Amino acid sequence: MQTVPSNQTAKKSVRKTGANVRKMTMTAMLSAVAFVLMFLDFSVPIMPSFIKMDLSELPALIGAFAMGPLSGAAICLVKNLLHLFITTTGGVGELSNFLLGACFVIPAGLVYHKWKGKKAAVIGALLGALLMGLVSIPSNYWIVYPFYYAIMPKETILAAYQAILPGVDNILECLVVFNAPFTFVKGLFSVLITVLVYKHISPIIKGAQE
Repeated sequence: MQTVPSNQTAKKSVRKTGANVRKMTMTAMLSAVAFVLMFLDFSVPIMPSFIKMDLSELPALIGAFAMGPLSGAAICLVKNLLHLFITTTGGVGELSNFLLGACFVIPAGLVYHKWKGKKAAVIGALLGALLMGLVSIPSNYWIVYPFYYAIMPKETILAAYQAILPGVDNILECLVVFNAPFTFVKGLFSVLITVLVYKHISPIIKGAQE
């Protein structure tokens, strides 16, 4: 004998479907914002000119807090898939950007959704930023820079770092001294902005007050 779902069950199903649709919509919107932010990059005086600062991980971090770590990772993925249409690195830069972004937002989202609250958000985001900084070393050394060597000799890249700090002797040392701290600080900017705005925009993303 077939059981007819109760009104309560039907309402729950409708609410769940609506929540999933909203989640996909917000993920798409935040991905679009992240994609735009990739173009608003700028050079930093203490870094070689080919290393740029941008805040494209900011929407992914907000999404990870509001909708979970997988949504944050999805935003990182979609923005880089969109960027593939105009890539100048044959997908190498996009792959590295996705890996670093995922390393940032997944731990942040996991910690926040486990313990909640501003303290958990800050701790999770700081752990994510630290992991992103550490992973930037092998990511750049094994993925990004080998591509750059086909365009710019390794010696030229090393010379750009040595113009700032003559004491560095090789690319790996440059990545440890320059890129890892830079990537960590880049994450910190996203953390700071998220802490300032999250409480105000999370109801819009989630469709309900926290």
